[in-house]
Amino acid sequence: MIILTTTYGDIEIELNMDKAPVSSKNFLRYCQEGFYEDTIFHRVIDGFMIQGGGHTEDMTEKETHAPIVNEANRGLKNLTGTIAFARTDAPHSATAQFFINLDNNDFLDHTGKTNSGWGYAVFGKVTAGMDVVSNIGKAMTGIKKGHDDVPLDTIKINKVTIVD
Repeated sequence: MIILTTTYGDIEIELNMDKAPVSSKNFLRYCQEGFYEDTIFHRVIDGFMIQGGGHTEDMTEKETHAPIVNEANRGLKNLTGTIAFARTDAPHSATAQFFINLDNNDFLDHTGKTNSGWGYAVFGKVTAGMDVVSNIGKAMTGIKKGHDDVPLDTIKINKVTIVD
């Protein structure tokens, strides 16, 4: 279990090592390295998702490890409260940025092995603190340094705790 301590409160996440081992180990690695501490939720869309894990407060993008293989084809769905890796248009481009679904977003699920069909790999779920996630989703947003949907008040990950 992982606890993200944010400026809005704690979010407890359970990883799914069975169905998404590569993604879960990748997330855990970044947590162990302290990578997520002092990063922000930089993209928030109420009713859709909250995204974080890659930018500092001044919107500088942090340097990451190499991209991982996309495990969206392993059966996990983008349901409310699940956590998945963000990526570019290339299916196998996820590194550190993640998002938590605020709704059942089935259009993000795997439908085929094409660029548009690969989907976004779910690797865990929120087990406590969904109220915190929902509150983050309601944050007022705007444009900052060319990025849309950035919370006007910084929402930071202050600490990451790994619980065995």
